[in-house]
Amino acid sequence: MSKKTTIRNAHFLGTKIRNLRKRNNLTLEDLSSRCMRIDIENAPSVSYLSMIERGKRQPAAPMLGVIAEVFQKNAKWFLDDVIPDTTTLNPDKGNRGGVRGMPLEPGFLFTPDVLQNAIPEMLSQTGISGRQFAHLLIRAHQENNQNHFPELERAAEQVGRKQMPLDVQALSDICKSLGMKIKWFTRLPKTVAQTLTLKDTTVVRSFFDSPSTIYVNRLMQEQPSRLKYDLAHYIGHKVLHDGDGVKSVMTTGPLAHRKARDHGLDINSSSALDSKDIVHAWRDFECSFFAGALLCPKVAYRRLLEQRAHDVSVAETIGVTTSVAMRRMTAVSSYPHWHYFDAYPPGQLHAVYRGNGIPLPWGNMRLVQDPCQHWAVFRLIGSDARQPSAQISVLDVGNEQRIYCCESVNVSDLSGNAHVVCAGIDINPALSAQGSDALAIAAELKKACIDNGGSVTAPTAIKNELRQVARLLNITWLDRGIESEARLICPRSGGCPRNPPCHKAAS
Repeated sequence: MSKKTTIRNAHFLGTKIRNLRKRNNLTLEDLSSRCMRIDIENAPSVSYLSMIERGKRQPAAPMLGVIAEVFQKNAKWFLDDVIPDTTTLNPDKGNRGGVRGMPLEPGFLFTPDVLQNAIPEMLSQTGISGRQFAHLLIRAHQENNQNHFPELERAAEQVGRKQMPLDVQALSDICKSLGMKIKWFTRLPKTVAQTLTLKDTTVVRSFFDSPSTIYVNRLMQEQPSRLKYDLAHYIGHKVLHDGDGVKSVMTTGPLAHRKARDHGLDINSSSALDSKDIVHAWRDFECSFFAGALLCPKVAYRRLLEQRAHDVSVAETIGVTTSVAMRRMTAVSSYPHWHYFDAYPPGQLHAVYRGNGIPLPWGNMRLVQDPCQHWAVFRLIGSDARQPSAQISVLDVGNEQRIYCCESVNVSDLSGNAHVVCAGIDINPALSAQGSDALAIAAELKKACIDNGGSVTAPTAIKNELRQVARLLNITWLDRGIESEARLICPRSGGCPRNPPCHKAAS
């Protein structure tokens, strides 16, 4: 293909590149970076890509070949005279992921006045605490926004000046500049201990004494990645809330999240919804998001993920926990369809984020004795495996089949409790962005799994489709997941799609 041919048949080339880029949620910088990974000599710069998309420049054949390889297209596709249908190429801005809402009628029953009166009664009858309910609302808000909170990102970037990595000394200096002092403890002060009901497996990591003192457990001195997160968390509280007294104690352990959120009260001891529940829950979220943004600033972290193909080992590179690295992936990745789970044995979900709308395993956040054993996050519980595990899964969501891929890692918390953190993506939108019939591919993979007893090595044609997505998304563990058996999973045993089912139906 000559350069002259490229120019003659390139009437819609810029439009096609721009639509493909936007459909795959790539910035100009993302696309330029991926081209450089393929061929640095012929890769277009950001500014040149912009001119190509606007029709002000025409790429030479080698450059077009690099762009075509990124999008897994034949170069000739960009050179025909058929303009693509922009309504099918542009992403659906209304499909934001997360828990889907529904229209409820009659509408007057769901007015603010009626709901404010009904919610306390609902909580008292269901046994859900006010703090749990507040966190559920915040999680729905987080998922609806697909972890996009620019005001918190900006606040963190102003404090950290977008530096990465930040070491403990740098964070200590930030604390000092904000007028905060750090004190260490080996035994929990009585004034704090009296407000908490702690189990043997629960450890208080740190707490904040208004207006400016951070108390940190000396155990954290041997855990710099966790120490950095806690310091960043309190820096967020100081910056966002001027260090007032409304701040939860930070604990760790299988029940720690419940105890911290409920200030030591048993989770079922009070279902009253207090205004403090909402404030504490929202501030926990804000400070947590701020801490992640401070330790992993968006632009720098996104570039690192591109360089390392989203490998979770980036956590070691910048000195953060695997959990922080995974949760920040869901916020900064150019691909928005992510989920994140943190599970303690035997089946308790400590944290959940579902920006891609994946159903919750078993549909709740309670302790589950026998969750679906084929979910990657539960398969790894109790395992001695220390290496990350990638898995392709097929799951019925409503009346559709969807393909997910996730990376799960066995880790331990400060008190030595083993748990599994897991980050994953919904592959269907990426398949559709490539022009493939995602639902048909997922249905075919589900059938292959059922025919093979529930798990199967993906057929070659499906493997090829998934490999194209892996290259385009630049996710290394998706490539590894493709080489393992795909597994059929379900949210509840009563609807197990396997034949025979994993669990017998209740009589």
